[in-house]
Amino acid sequence: MSASVDIEFKLNGVGMRATVPARMSALEMLRDMLGLTGTKYGCGEGECGACTISVDGLSINSCLMCAADCDGREVMTIEGLASDARAEMLKKSFVAYGAVQCGFCTPGFVMQAHHLLGKSPHPDDDQIRRGIEGNLCRCTGYKKIIEAIAEAGATPS
Repeated sequence: MSASVDIEFKLNGVGMRATVPARMSALEMLRDMLGLTGTKYGCGEGECGACTISVDGLSINSCLMCAADCDGREVMTIEGLASDARAEMLKKSFVAYGAVQCGFCTPGFVMQAHHLLGKSPHPDDDQIRRGIEGNLCRCTGYKKIIEAIAEAGATPS
C-alpha cells in the first residue's frame, strides 16, 4: 500500500491543494489528476522533452519529478502560457515556419523555447540548439524549429 502526501503549490498562477500518492510523478498528477493534457507522456525517462514544465522558473522533465516535490513551488504548464506574449509569439512562429507536424512534441518545445527566451531574449542558432537539446522531434527535423524560435526571439515584444 502506497502512502499519500498532501501538497500545496501554485499551478499556472492558481493556488492548488492535492493529495498524491508518494510515488506519483508530476506528469501523472498534471495529466491524470488535474486534466492538463498539454504536457505529454513521451518516454518516461527524461529523454524526449515532451513533458517539459517550468518549476520555480526552471525547465524540468515532469516525468522525472515526483508530484510531492511540487509542494511549495510554482509550476507552469503549456496551458499556463495561454495568455503569455512570448509564448504567443512562439506559437505563431512555430506555425508560420512549419515547425509543427504531428504536434506531439510542440508543447515541450514551446515550454523549453519560452524558458530559453526568458534567459536569452535574442539567441543565435547555436544557443537555440543548445537550449532545445533535450527535446526530440520525429517529424520536422530541427531546422524549422530553430528558425521559429529565432524568429520569436527577433520579434520585438
